Amino acid sequence: MGPVLDLRKDLNKRLESREIKISVNDMIVKAAAVALKDFPNINSAFNGESIVRRGHINVGIAVAVENGLINVVSHDADKATLSDMAVRHREMVQRAREGKVKPEDVEGETFAVSNLGPYDVERFIAIINPPSAAILAIGSASQVPIVTLQGELGIGWRMSATISADHRVTDGAEAAQFMQRFKQILEDPIQLMV
Repeated sequence: MGPVLDLRKDLNKRLESREIKISVNDMIVKAAAVALKDFPNINSAFNGESIVRRGHINVGIAVAVENGLINVVSHDADKATLSDMAVRHREMVQRAREGKVKPEDVEGETFAVSNLGPYDVERFIAIINPPSAAILAIGSASQVPIVTLQGELGIGWRMSATISADHRVTDGAEAAQFMQRFKQILEDPIQLMV
């Protein structure tokens, strides 16, 4: 997570004059969307008879509201810039918390992200929100002892992420490959910019 946090800090400094602030969750949603481009099955659904491939990558973002949860949807998340996502996500989350969501805020989800990191939850298993075929569960980021590339002991950032997937649409091996790609993107977050 260190590279993500470093890039976020740099981007937010550059966006200060525009009053845009990119969150870690914006970067996680973007990383998931970029990874989904390589795994169309995970961005699919089962309609009761067959697998339906989705033409867009629309990532649902779980938002805690007064009476539970609601997923707002980041449409075409693979194509949006991080700064555009930051603005859209902030607006949708605010409307959700105020009970003023628009239909387009909650329609069209093809995949979901549930981030309990702000609640200091290390890891959890998220329940798939149909018709999505998968959901990514994000735990808190924390500093932990690591062994550096030079073989020395150091301190680094770690975040847990788990995926729940509908095995009528995909399987554990493909879900693991998606997670591997998601991890690679977070370790080299410049991929979020291209």
